[in-house]
Amino acid sequence: MHSLPTPDPDALKLSEALQQKIRSAIRSEGGSLSFARFMEMALYEPGLGYYSAGLAKFGSEGDFITAPEVSPFFGRCFARQIKQVFDGLDGNKTILEFGAGSGRLACDILRELEALNTLPDTYLILEVSADLRERQQQLIAKELPQLIGKIEWLDQLPEEKISGVILANEVLDALPVERFQITDHQISEQRVAFENDQFHFVSREALEPLKQAVEAIQRPLPDGYVSEINRHLPAWFKGLSDTLGSGVIFCVDYGCSHNDYYHPDRISGTLICHYRHRAHDDPFVYIGLQDISASVNFTAVAEAADQCEFEIEGYTTQAHFLMSCGLVEMLDIEQGKSTDQYLRASQQVKTLTLPGEMGERFKVIALTKEFDEPLMGFETNNLLERL
Repeated sequence: MHSLPTPDPDALKLSEALQQKIRSAIRSEGGSLSFARFMEMALYEPGLGYYSAGLAKFGSEGDFITAPEVSPFFGRCFARQIKQVFDGLDGNKTILEFGAGSGRLACDILRELEALNTLPDTYLILEVSADLRERQQQLIAKELPQLIGKIEWLDQLPEEKISGVILANEVLDALPVERFQITDHQISEQRVAFENDQFHFVSREALEPLKQAVEAIQRPLPDGYVSEINRHLPAWFKGLSDTLGSGVIFCVDYGCSHNDYYHPDRISGTLICHYRHRAHDDPFVYIGLQDISASVNFTAVAEAADQCEFEIEGYTTQAHFLMSCGLVEMLDIEQGKSTDQYLRASQQVKTLTLPGEMGERFKVIALTKEFDEPLMGFETNNLLERL
């Protein structure tokens, strides 16, 4: 039994309604559902999924804390990188942020860009959650009322091409993944079934598309090996290629290169769930009330982007990216303030950069299109050779 806090009755009702929908989908699929479809429903089912229902997700009241919630330094560093990109582009300049969470990153970036006299012509936020969209609007209207007119919320990618920057902070880890297992040297698919009042994994022989994707890993994996594979990446980047005319995409997430992702010792995969700041690996607990994610295979990201005519410009740790964008100088400025402010800022920097915190687990990858300028965030430690 998981030692997790008990949700309130209203949340449990939402979860039960979602579970009924998933059980219905399992029946209609003949008794089992792909894990990717289960994950998609658990996270995005309208009105019921984790990112669609009106539940607290970010910060101390939610289930996890993202880098923008840790410190404004994160957004301020990205703003400096964005300024450099804008300086190398002609015409109107746009920022498009995927899944803006609480709106904190947008606020910090816009505030810093205003101070740098480099505001975008438009800041687009693609947000599938009506509840989060409302929270973002409230936060930005409160903190930056003078800039609210620059922001536009979208339900889907813009039809016209944009020039500027696309941001995806902790987005790729929430794309639905398929699960596979190696059994007697054969590739099987881990699917989701419902029996005896419980959701659980069942295995069946992998169909050809999944089998080919696993065979493309091209390394021997031991019997019993379980992992994930994301076959949504090519379509996701095709959409971005149709959207970005010129500029840079920055993806920030926890993950690693292909060789580390499918290391023979990583026999249980990378699936992780978060509920009220507790991490565990059971996706069938409090369905719709907990986050479900998988680490990002950045080699697969680079390959999918390359197929969509992006240049892979940079890949590094979050720590090196932020420090290359002026994080140390920002902290030095805090020394002139009160001792409490400086100590608080120092702790934030440690969380963002230390290896045991976010510093090395999180990576930043930059993908460019019709943009040839070197990017400051990768000047000191570009790890492209590891992809």
